Amino acid sequence: MSENTPKLAGYLDKQQPGLYQALSGYAEQVTAEADRTGIPRRTLELLNYRASQINGCAFCLDLHHRRAIGYGETEQRLSLVSVHGEVGLFNEAEQVAIELAEQITRMSTARPTPELFARARKVYTEEQISVLCMACIGINAFNRLSILSEHPVRKARSLNVSI
Repeated sequence: MSENTPKLAGYLDKQQPGLYQALSGYAEQVTAEADRTGIPRRTLELLNYRASQINGCAFCLDLHHRRAIGYGETEQRLSLVSVHGEVGLFNEAEQVAIELAEQITRMSTARPTPELFARARKVYTEEQISVLCMACIGINAFNRLSILSEHPVRKARSLNVSI
């Protein structure tokens, strides 16, 4: 197999549309629960963006970058999300959400720490923490789907985001 040949015969979402629809439904439910519990969409996009950075998912990075901008995020903050604790541009709730994304995404090497959950409880309810954890699980699934499918990043076009 040459380097230019996809690892799979096609996109997983096209080969298994029912399973992809279920995953999309999961993501929609997570977003609805985030809205219901008061988690800002911008915070969800920071979480999605950071997990996608860690996983190296170009397709999802591009998508969540555009969505974050649509929800009012800035280029500066997105460019510095990987060093969020060093720059003073993110509030405590945003930092906790980003750290949840980091620790849950890296669970194969270390479990999320009790200290992080203690910090989370200072800025989020238990229900909100569970929604953020479920969002991390979802974006990691989408990252893996897009990486395995080798979804291409297409030239940027405007993204209409309903806020």
